[in-house]
Amino acid sequence: MRIQLNGESFELPDGQTVAELIARLDLTGRRIAVEVNEDIVPRSQHDTLALREGDHVEVVHAIGGG
Repeated sequence: MRIQLNGESFELPDGQTVAELIARLDLTGRRIAVEVNEDIVPRSQHDTLALREGDHVEVVHAIGGG
């Protein structure tokens, strides 16, 4: 299936979850935020939320500062 990842076309196997996408991107354990179709996905839902064809996914790194 094809999704939009940070504005770029990205190919994934069907039924891939947010957690599997994060692992594929080598971002597991990092401080990131994930948004699917303009909705923030809580970390507690990363394992269960399956991505679908055409989803728009944004993955951003959390940066501390003051």
